[in-house]
Amino acid sequence: MTTKYALIGAAGYIAPRHMKAIRETHGDLAIAFDINDSVGILDSHFPDAAFFTEVERFYYSLQVGQASGSGIAYTAICSPNYLHKAHVNLALQAGTNAICEKPLVLYPTDLDDLAQVERETGQRVFSILQLRLHPAIIALRDKVASGDPERTYDVDLGYFTSRGAWYHASWKGVQDKSGGIATNIGIHFYDMLGFVFGQSRANVVHHRADDCAAGYLEFDRARVRWLLSTNRSHLPAQTRDGQTTHRSITIDGEEIEFSGGFTDLHTASYQDILQGGGYGLADVRPSIEIVDHIRNAPIEPSRCEQHPRLKDIAGS
Repeated sequence: MTTKYALIGAAGYIAPRHMKAIRETHGDLAIAFDINDSVGILDSHFPDAAFFTEVERFYYSLQVGQASGSGIAYTAICSPNYLHKAHVNLALQAGTNAICEKPLVLYPTDLDDLAQVERETGQRVFSILQLRLHPAIIALRDKVASGDPERTYDVDLGYFTSRGAWYHASWKGVQDKSGGIATNIGIHFYDMLGFVFGQSRANVVHHRADDCAAGYLEFDRARVRWLLSTNRSHLPAQTRDGQTTHRSITIDGEEIEFSGGFTDLHTASYQDILQGGGYGLADVRPSIEIVDHIRNAPIEPSRCEQHPRLKDIAGS
C-alpha cells in the first residue's frame, strides 16, 4: 500500500529533499502548504498534489481527508524553525504523524509540550537526524564503542558554510526565529557528537556572533573544540577554489571526511521511519539542550581550550 503524505513548507530550501525522499520510498504527496506560491518544484515530484497558501484551508482539507479515510500517514514539516512546534502540533491534531526538519524545536520545554500532544493524539513525532545514518559517522561510532572504554578522544569540529547578505535579512538571521547560528546550522553536529561519544558533560561558549560561534564541549568519551561560521572570509586556506563549504572533524589529529553524502540521507531517514525506526523526542533532547545553553551562556574565552581557528577569526 502506498504511504500518503502532507507537507508544510513546500517552497522552502529543504522541501525538495523531502519530496525526493517521499518519491524514492514510493510514497505519494497528497496535499501541500506554503504561504508562498513559488512551488513549481511540485511538478517535478507530485504534480497532482493539492496545494494551499492558507494554513486554515490546508488544515481543513487535511482533517476532511482524514475523516473520509484518505489515509495520510505523515506530515513532513519544512517550515522556518520557529514554526516547527506549531506545525508539528497541527499535524498531530489532524491525525497524522510528523516528520520534522532540524531543529525539531528551539527550546527543551517545547519537547515536553509535544510529548503531551503525542500522548493525547496517539501520533508520533520524528526528527531528521541524518548524520546518524552517514556511513562515516556510523563507522566512527562503532570504532569508539569497540575501543578502549577509558579512552577520551580530542576532537576539532569546524563547519564553514558561506551565506550571503540575504541570510541575515531573512528569518535565519533572527535569533528568535532561527535560534541563532549554533541552532540553525550546528544542531546536526551536536547530535552527531552525542551519538558517537555519549552524554554531554560540559558546555563552554568562547565566541558568539551573528556569523560565527565557537566553544568547547565535553562528552563521556571526547573533548571537543568546535567552530561554526557562515562568513565566506572564514573559509580555511585549504578550501578548494569555487567551494563555499568546508566540513571537518579531526579526531586525535586524524581527519574524518564526511562532506560527501551529507545532503543525500533524507531518503534513508524516511526508509528508517517506514521500517519502524526513526528518531523521536527523546533522541532530540540532548542536542536541543546543548544549543539552548550555547544561546544563553556567558562568553568565557579563557575557559577550556579554543578551536585553533578562533584566534584568527575573532582575535581572542
